[in-house]
Amino acid sequence: MNDSPGRTTVSGPSGGSDPFRVMVVDDSAVIRGLITRALESDPEIKVVASVANGQMAINTLSRQPIDVIVLDIEMPVLDGLSALPHLLQADPNVKIVMASTLTAKGADISLRALRAGAADYIPKPSSTRELTGADTFKRELTEKVKALGAAARRSGPRREGTAAARPPGAAAQPTSGYTLPSPVRAKPETGPLTVRPLPPDGRPDVIAIGSSTGGPQALFEVLGHLRGATQPILITQHMPATFTTILADHITRQCGIQCAEAKDGEPIVGGRAYVAPGDFHFLVVNRNGVPTVQLTKDAPENFCRPAVDPMLRSIVRQWGRRVLSVILTGMGHDGQKGCESVVQAGGVVIGQDEATSVVWGMPGAVATAGLCSAILPLKEIGPFIQKIAARRAA
Repeated sequence: MNDSPGRTTVSGPSGGSDPFRVMVVDDSAVIRGLITRALESDPEIKVVASVANGQMAINTLSRQPIDVIVLDIEMPVLDGLSALPHLLQADPNVKIVMASTLTAKGADISLRALRAGAADYIPKPSSTRELTGADTFKRELTEKVKALGAAARRSGPRREGTAAARPPGAAAQPTSGYTLPSPVRAKPETGPLTVRPLPPDGRPDVIAIGSSTGGPQALFEVLGHLRGATQPILITQHMPATFTTILADHITRQCGIQCAEAKDGEPIVGGRAYVAPGDFHFLVVNRNGVPTVQLTKDAPENFCRPAVDPMLRSIVRQWGRRVLSVILTGMGHDGQKGCESVVQAGGVVIGQDEATSVVWGMPGAVATAGLCSAILPLKEIGPFIQKIAARRAA
């Protein structure tokens, strides 16, 4: 995979406390063992439970504190998607990472799980041989677990046993729509943030959105307010191939916006949304006066391909000060350099606030750098964009 969310500096367990407590749930004992060894190669992580199905996971979570669950999708007795709401009911602050194969079915189920409250997903190699030698998978998994483990501990104290979850046979909670996972609620590590003045008039000609960990849920929330926007909406979400195809389909169905993976050489049309395809950088170039998609296999930036920074740089070259850039929840700092270009050109940057971000890495980077004209809770971002996008052209 070339779409690792990027390295991020994650505070380890503070005050000399225990390593992050992880439960691995997979019906294959071999896979559980390999994932456990990969995780425990990092001294800040301890696998405290390893179980074979969703029901066993629910029972285990009711007896001991867990920070992060790595949850397989297809399992006997109770599969991962069915177990998810019961696990979140047992402990709303636990962070759940869905482990999925790189297939259309796996991608679709993973996105459904994200809409139902999972914090993140990780595409796992398709064979034990691949898993054994997949250094990128191991690095991505440990980084996600540490970031989400820190988030879980900030969200609330871990208990010595959670409230018993409702058995799967009992009246289930509704799973329609989507549920945002419990966010990071850390105390700011910096002083008051500097916010740039918002230009008093003029509307953007393009809306660009960058996101990573927790991004799909945030995208659904924001884009649900933008179905009437006349500007093109360009999206880079850190995801592998196949997953980005399914993400675009979910956006179309969930948000009522015509959305598809960007295709090399196609013209950019207003009122449509374009998602960067996995393993390609998504750029915009001018061809005969028409903004046009260009996909490249240039080297990853910030350990990511697709990456937000190259997309933003190309958009600034095309639209200049008429760019509205939005940085949503995610690990790392991808998007910061691109937003610097947006601001230098006279465009506008919006960042998601810390309290509603699953991981305040990417939006935190642009916020603490003083690049934002607004730092908003997730539910206020869509209406804010809608208001700016509907301005009269200057």
